[in-house]
Amino acid sequence: MQLDQLPKGCKYVSDLMVANPKSRTGYSQIDHVVITPHGLFVIETKNYNGEIKGTRDNKSWSVSNRFKMYNPFMQNYGHIQAIKSLVPDYQESRYISLVSFTMRCRFSVDPELRKIQSDELIVYDVELSEYIQRKMNRIQAEKTEPVLTESDILKIYQSLNEANITDPKVRAEHVEKAGSAGKAKK
Repeated sequence: MQLDQLPKGCKYVSDLMVANPKSRTGYSQIDHVVITPHGLFVIETKNYNGEIKGTRDNKSWSVSNRFKMYNPFMQNYGHIQAIKSLVPDYQESRYISLVSFTMRCRFSVDPELRKIQSDELIVYDVELSEYIQRKMNRIQAEKTEPVLTESDILKIYQSLNEANITDPKVRAEHVEKAGSAGKAKK
């Protein structure tokens, strides 16, 4: 719903699963990629209840001091690398790592991760489109790098859609492998 409120000229892909030889499972499952004239927003969504604690550099974050989760920015870094390999002409584009949590949690994280000047942002799901718009405005004001044209946005969008693995069997296998690897870490 939040992504349907994006400004004109933006495109997004949701539930993208792509081959990623550097991943444990051989794939990356990316919640959302928003392609804007000012860069690509790679969004990892989380649905936890409780207090989320962590910093940019912690390998794992805690949820209400009860259990650990892999640092979502490190997870998203892998997603960004997978996307870059799919769109080699856009390696130098700006990639913004966004981690979106539901309102069922509260953050005890590095305050820098909430500041719009950062390219790594943690937001609540209800703030998602607002943060994307604010970040785009910020980048536009900086005028620091070339913007993506309409045809660039379309080319990236098509490349991601073509790379998307939709086979339910492969997707289920990935979820199973990712789940068992996560359990082994705890």
